[in-house]
Amino acid sequence: MPCPCGFARRAFAEVPGAPASMHLVEIKQDSQTHYHERMTEIYVILETEGECFIELNGERHRVEPLTTVMIRPGCRHRPVGEMRILNVAIPVFDPSDEVIVD
Repeated sequence: MPCPCGFARRAFAEVPGAPASMHLVEIKQDSQTHYHERMTEIYVILETEGECFIELNGERHRVEPLTTVMIRPGCRHRPVGEMRILNVAIPVFDPSDEVIVD
């Protein structure tokens, strides 16, 4: 399904009482800056195509395969570049908790 970063395949989001959900995300080049009010995300970078970065509150950090990043609630973030990530969402992903920044 589409998401601000590209396309995601989600697991455990519909499991009653699950403490987290996992997403395999294909990041597109033009990902959108966004944040979550309640959710913490853990990104595990699996694959990159060329130079890739994660922006956290406007600061850009280079990432490569096996880089892991924790993104706390309220942190404006976006991946930059083409990559595949595993995203662990705690608690379970809730689309109403995703705020796109213009």
